Amino acid sequence: MFKQIKQLFSVFDEQQPGMQEHDLKTAVAALLIEVMRADAKLDDDEQHTLTTTLKRYFALNDADVNELLNNANSSVDSATDYFQFSKQINQHCSAAQRIEIIELLWRLAYADGEIDPQEEYVIRKVAGLLYVTHVDFIAAKIAATK
Repeated sequence: MFKQIKQLFSVFDEQQPGMQEHDLKTAVAALLIEVMRADAKLDDDEQHTLTTTLKRYFALNDADVNELLNNANSSVDSATDYFQFSKQINQHCSAAQRIEIIELLWRLAYADGEIDPQEEYVIRKVAGLLYVTHVDFIAAKIAATK
């Protein structure tokens, strides 16, 4: 009987077939892409901000950024939720780093000069998954405008 119960719970412990492990860079890039896509219009300022952010944040060159964006785009296209990305960030980042990532998301959202409600929704959802408090969420939003 215990063997059957153990087998039952082991099924839940196994990774879901559609869910894949991402490295930290891909996870952050994917969340940035989600914010950029949220308002359904791809702006050149947002694309430039995305590329610049990844270069600076991860110290990458142009070729590495292009490869990262290709990987992240395909990950986003096949993703059903943000958990697979937030999981990696939560495992590898401190609270301060997670707040910094929220600030990066805000900076990208502000790149075109306006915040679309869908962009804010995505950032709010991600902040919750990254265990960023509301106070830190607002502080990151304000910091992104400076």
